[in-house]
Amino acid sequence: MANPLRTFASLYSTTLLTVLAGGLLTTYLGLRLSVIQVPQLWIGGMMSAYYVGLVAGSKIGHRLIAQVGHIRAFVASAGIVAASALGHALVDELVVWILLRLIVGMGMMCQYMVLESWLNEQAESSQRGTVFASYMIVSYFGLILGQGAISLYPELGLEPLLLIAICFALCIVPISLTRRIHPAPLVPAPLKIAHYWRKAPQALTTIAIGSMIVGSFYGLAPAYASNLGLPPEKVATYMTATILAGLLAQWPMGKLSDIMSRSRLIRINCVLLGILALAIALTPYHPTLSLVMTFLFGILGFTFYPLATALANSRVEQSERVGLSATILLTFGLGASIGPLIASTLMQWLGNSMLYGFMSACTLILFLRLRYVHSQQKAETNVTQDYIMATGDLVSSPLAAALDPRVDVESVQEQMTPSPTNDEEDLGADALEDNDSDSEQQLTFEFEFNPEQSFIEAESNDLENSNLDAAKKA
Repeated sequence: MANPLRTFASLYSTTLLTVLAGGLLTTYLGLRLSVIQVPQLWIGGMMSAYYVGLVAGSKIGHRLIAQVGHIRAFVASAGIVAASALGHALVDELVVWILLRLIVGMGMMCQYMVLESWLNEQAESSQRGTVFASYMIVSYFGLILGQGAISLYPELGLEPLLLIAICFALCIVPISLTRRIHPAPLVPAPLKIAHYWRKAPQALTTIAIGSMIVGSFYGLAPAYASNLGLPPEKVATYMTATILAGLLAQWPMGKLSDIMSRSRLIRINCVLLGILALAIALTPYHPTLSLVMTFLFGILGFTFYPLATALANSRVEQSERVGLSATILLTFGLGASIGPLIASTLMQWLGNSMLYGFMSACTLILFLRLRYVHSQQKAETNVTQDYIMATGDLVSSPLAAALDPRVDVESVQEQMTPSPTNDEEDLGADALEDNDSDSEQQLTFEFEFNPEQSFIEAESNDLENSNLDAAKKA
């Protein structure tokens, strides 16, 4: 059996460079804006724009890949993202920077979609878990290297932007020179938000509020540390310690989630994180103590997402997990875009420590909500082997569901492979639902991979249907 690291070396190399550049750009912008004393609200708005771009990019990326193919879509996205990163050096207008940040989010989501669909199609069934975990580990190391790279340029000049552009340019090389077969187009399943919220309210509530915490940390923690008087290299150490803790916590938290109830574990995690965040907000800065507390923060804060994802997957059937993954990513992206806006507003009004004060308040709201929902539900039936390693940041796309080893390969192909009858079946199902007076309306958000349909094919289908009707009447 071939080693996935060797088999997918080109794709993993591209992933490493892409995430490294993205992580470096996030930290650089937070520090740069803090140094020039930009109001915290602008910093939060810029970081929120990135997550909005990620959500929007999941729609745009499908269309782009369908029209020009995987490699061309990746190259175009990398070029746009590199140009957007360099655009920060040419224009000083904050409104333009927010627009550039939005474009970076859309471009990077398209890159994630190319990488994950490629890995999904060419990973053997027996290796899917290893391939998925390796992809997550490479993403974590990319985030860590991105934080560490900022310490090479403490002056925060143009050099970090040049390095970011270089990484985005170099990430094209491995995937362009690969000799592997290009993947076929995929069509992700429709996303029924209300349906999944009814089935897994605790999990999706955790993801919604947990993403507000994670988004606020990634977007505003560099500015928070800088406002404490830390130089860029110390800020990089602060961020690296937190992300490294998130990486190290994945395996033991996964084992623990297989032993005890996940809903209870999330509530315990919530209480501990709330106390810790409040302690960070109230405790004066101390070099060693702050590193220890932010390390513990990474353990608790970066395991919300995989714990909630495991809980959600235990609530649905295997055939529903593709749509569930897209719902989770959409919920995460929306929460991560709202969190920095609220946290930055509180920091601007009430002081720097309100970043962690806001996080502590989020954990309190989450705990109360989880307690209420849990009291309305029956005790959870724990299912093992559901915990899947995930990064603290949103470095995946809706297509990551197909890589999930919990999902049956045949069901993935059935849901995500286009067929001429899928649209007709969906239309028929919709008609039945409309005619049923007792049916419940569901909010549906569909990611279309190849939305265009031939007019000739449509006309021929109509002609065949009319001929069939005429034959039946005769």
